[in-house]
Amino acid sequence: MIWNLSQGHWEWTSWFNVDHPGGSGDYEQLVAIQRYYGERICLRPVAVEARTIHGVPATMTGEVVHLNPQLGFWCLNKEQLSGKPCSNYAVRFRCPKRSTVSQSFWSQWSDWGSCTAACEETGVQLRHRTCSTDNQNKEQLCPGPVEEGRICKGTACITTPAASSKSLKIPRESKEEQQPGCKLRCTMGRVNAECSRCMCEEHLLHGSVHLQDGAPASQATVQLWGDSDQILTVCDEKGKFRIPGLCPDGKTVLKIMKSHYGTVLHTLSINNSKISTIEVKLKRSEKPYIRKHPSNKVRHEGQSVTFCCKVQCNPPPDKYFWYHNGSLLDVKTHGYHSSLVLRDLQPQQAGQYLCQARNIAGAVKSKPASLTVIALGAPSCNPKPETHLIQLPYDCYQNLTQSFYYNVGKCSVTTCSGEHEPEPRCKDTTAYCCGAVKLVERKISCTNYMLPIKVVSRCGCQKCVETRAIVRGRALAADNGEAMRFGLIFMSGKKISMTGFRGSFSIQVPADIDRLVLTFVDRYGKFVNTTKILPFNKKGSSVYHEIKLLRKKPAVTLDCSVSNTISLGAIENQSPIAELEIPPNSFYRQNGDIYRGLVKASVTFLDPRDISLASAAQSDLNFINEEGDVLPLRTYGMFSLDFRDEAAKESLNAGQVKVFLDSAQVKMPEHLEKMKLWSMNPETGFWEEEGDFTFISIRRGKREDRKFLVGNMEIRERRLFNLDVPESRRCYVKVRTFRSDRFMPSNQIEGVVVSLINVEPMSGFSSNPRAWGRFDSVITGPNGACLPAFCDDQQPDAYSAYVMATLAGEELEAVASFPDMNSNTIGVQQSYFNKLQYRRSDHEDANVKKTAFKINVAKPTPTVSDEMDGPIYRYENFKECEEASFSAGHFRFYRVEGDSYAFNTVPFNEDDPMSWTEDYLAWWPRPLEFRACYIKVKLHSPQEITVRSRNTGGTHPQTVGNIYGIRDMRSTRAVDHLGISAVCLEFKCSGMLYDQERIDRTLVKIIPQGKCHRESVNNMLQEYLVNHLPLAVNNDSSEFTMLAPLDPLGHNYGIYTVTDQDPRTAKEIALGRCFHGSSDSVSRVMKSNVGVALTFNCDEKQEHRQNIFQSLQNSPRFPEVNNMSMGRRKRGKEQRDNLFGLRQFNKYRKQRIAPRRKQWQRNLQFSALD
Repeated sequence: MIWNLSQGHWEWTSWFNVDHPGGSGDYEQLVAIQRYYGERICLRPVAVEARTIHGVPATMTGEVVHLNPQLGFWCLNKEQLSGKPCSNYAVRFRCPKRSTVSQSFWSQWSDWGSCTAACEETGVQLRHRTCSTDNQNKEQLCPGPVEEGRICKGTACITTPAASSKSLKIPRESKEEQQPGCKLRCTMGRVNAECSRCMCEEHLLHGSVHLQDGAPASQATVQLWGDSDQILTVCDEKGKFRIPGLCPDGKTVLKIMKSHYGTVLHTLSINNSKISTIEVKLKRSEKPYIRKHPSNKVRHEGQSVTFCCKVQCNPPPDKYFWYHNGSLLDVKTHGYHSSLVLRDLQPQQAGQYLCQARNIAGAVKSKPASLTVIALGAPSCNPKPETHLIQLPYDCYQNLTQSFYYNVGKCSVTTCSGEHEPEPRCKDTTAYCCGAVKLVERKISCTNYMLPIKVVSRCGCQKCVETRAIVRGRALAADNGEAMRFGLIFMSGKKISMTGFRGSFSIQVPADIDRLVLTFVDRYGKFVNTTKILPFNKKGSSVYHEIKLLRKKPAVTLDCSVSNTISLGAIENQSPIAELEIPPNSFYRQNGDIYRGLVKASVTFLDPRDISLASAAQSDLNFINEEGDVLPLRTYGMFSLDFRDEAAKESLNAGQVKVFLDSAQVKMPEHLEKMKLWSMNPETGFWEEEGDFTFISIRRGKREDRKFLVGNMEIRERRLFNLDVPESRRCYVKVRTFRSDRFMPSNQIEGVVVSLINVEPMSGFSSNPRAWGRFDSVITGPNGACLPAFCDDQQPDAYSAYVMATLAGEELEAVASFPDMNSNTIGVQQSYFNKLQYRRSDHEDANVKKTAFKINVAKPTPTVSDEMDGPIYRYENFKECEEASFSAGHFRFYRVEGDSYAFNTVPFNEDDPMSWTEDYLAWWPRPLEFRACYIKVKLHSPQEITVRSRNTGGTHPQTVGNIYGIRDMRSTRAVDHLGISAVCLEFKCSGMLYDQERIDRTLVKIIPQGKCHRESVNNMLQEYLVNHLPLAVNNDSSEFTMLAPLDPLGHNYGIYTVTDQDPRTAKEIALGRCFHGSSDSVSRVMKSNVGVALTFNCDEKQEHRQNIFQSLQNSPRFPEVNNMSMGRRKRGKEQRDNLFGLRQFNKYRKQRIAPRRKQWQRNLQFSALD
């Protein structure tokens, strides 16, 4: 059922399939789909449709099924009259369009209400809006808050003389006098002699103050609000207090405070009795935390701009400061608070803007936002396209340029100045970006045909392409790779998703998030709760992360009536780094009562001496100092605590726990004085100081005196602690990632996760790391990435680092350092190279993976010009690192080339969804939803065969006969079948084009290279094509032509279709299913006899004949520039572990064939023996 609203407000979601018809049936429940897919589906859909995974509507299957928009779909095996189990169904729901409903039903905001603050105090102003629909789907039609608030200040106070010499602040509204010279009026009791408050001598107030975990808030202070100097009383050890003489008149406000905890204001309610009782719970104070940083803006001269700082903390910020190019702006001149408004902009106002917010717990600074001011009449985008080379098909060699490459141009996707908005807004209503505003078609001469291609001829300012940022990956054990099944994922204390059976997860990043903090919780208790800061691509697309989890240590039983000691160290035959000492009777329950039974204690320590566990480090090891700057920490170990009662049901707290850190474990003497104890804030991911350490000497047994650093801690609501040192010796390491070993600017890849592990060399053996101290990850952008690292300018090997890079879980290779070490190939100036001591991970052992390198992080010397130009940058030169030219020093990773090629008539960079261009011939018709289609082809041939798919418009009047693109892929030999190979080949899916008005059935030609003839077509595929006219003509037996199916058919047809919000993800999953030959499982090894669509017989090639990749490689003047689209795939079990994805062809492939053939022959011999 569709509610009685305009059809323009509704749209169908993608198809979802979260269950399989095993057990009692198939259940596609709405709540489960919402749990897995989050914002991709609304809370209350108005309609639901179901079909099998082969595209058969549920109403045509003859099965008994149930559909309900609020519940979803279910099919029970016991209800089927045929006795057969239910089919595997997918469902989709009809939901409101997010882009239209929010503008259709909300009223305008009301005016701001009056300020609730007393004179010269801080309060809140509120405003409201209403939703103009009575529809039961009101939550979806009117997303967002009904009420908003903002901080305000009360009116000015006047000073009135009193009997004492102390002055008293009184609101201007107080006019009635009860004493000469005093204007304070009491509705209950009388005014005291100082005219400072009302007195009720017969009234007694009893109070009880507890912490968030139930423990008594001893030493908490109680005072009258508005008079910060007058403390009325202090809570005793049980958190109790008594105050006589206060009036319960509804106006008396108490201010209750305790160090490290937030302030509570409690108003005494009206009460005529002589005794009142109040209970107060204190929450831990929160330092300010920037949830949304100010964003970069571009404006024309004379326009206005607004920068905003979204800050989260308890209590709220009481002060804001804004800086321009490092200089503080005058608050009286600009009248700023959490937002800064600049009007009538002039060129001199361009530059960097940042905000600083403060409360009683601390301060925080935002990241700088850039303001670009464009002169009147000047274009905000460079109309001339940049050079962008793409590789042409193997039979399109260009004699004029003597290459296979062609310049199609591109526009730099940057923010530009669009339509002026009269009202100041934190976020522009419409985002404008530079992009292609005019494409022209060119014809490229190829062998026996002309290839059309669209070339960018002019760039301009236009609306940005709407994109979505996604993080996905797997949560795995750090020790053995065991998946965390059905784990819970939290953000800001709320559950937002969960992991699947294999530990996989996918999360759409909310638009208002700059720092993504996720906590992974294992519902089975095998792993430690793990908080991670996951970098994501703000321009859109998907970034893959592997979350490494530390396995929880088995619980031991403690007798809480005696002192207990727990060692912190996980390396056999080595002394522990530290020890925990828990005094007798230190445990208590959540309600604050002392616990006196046995305790189940699990203490898990992440030992920095084990470098294999570095990736399991929690958070990003950063803290915020007193000035609000984000600074790094160097860890000496972090530990997670889990104390439970004897039945292991209730979590217990502990007070006055001591930490003894063995000073002999700290090899850098300067760190001893800086060592502190830290706890992690799970909502912000930042570490916050718990306490300092002091030196003591202890004699243990018959050993000599040993020095320890001793710190105190209380185990309350936080259970993750760290032994850390703030490290000021900081640098950045510049890294770039490439599609192949052709290290050219246009060949770089975005969205690669680059990780760096700082290690501390063992004394006397700089190449042998003793312990790691920090783990960081960033993602590459169009100009590479800058990784934070520790460094030293006095001793080059004081800190070394391991660096590695992964794309969608696939490890990229570093440039070789042995047997030949070429500094130019590595990307570093020779004069700096020897100082860095670059070594790839296989430098000394050829059996080790080639996927990492180690360097000495030698801080550049300011007086040496070559060292100031990368690849190591001083910490204050971060901007220079980010904007460094390609010729500046950097380190390199690259993907190993594979046997594939892709050509699009309308060029598109899959790493950057914002580069999508509106055109009927675009391969991907929608930038928010990417549908990948593959067909599986089996070939009988002793050789590997390259197969092409040629994709043209089939039924749409705008595209019929015009080419969308070409895909070439070489087949993979079957390991267990002689003379058989198979290929999974991408083709252009049928469906709506970019205007979403009419579908196109893509005309797809499958053309094997060489003398091949079609042997068979999958019966189910043939039947589908016959029943879904028009039917393509197939008179040529050397190829196969079809109008691509509209439905996602599945493995029974040999067609594999996956829809996702990220193109790489959709292709990887579809390709993995094609390799496996199933619709719900993936593989990295080709199964040539399963799930096949087409079969060809091919004659053996003549020895002198080259395949297309050999001809491409051996062509004259083969340039080292970017392929248009390249990927990677698994070619056999003996190859390096990589994800199913496309790979570019490897020019060294000939040398790699021999060992693989030997392995294949060996497998045949073993199978014969069996």
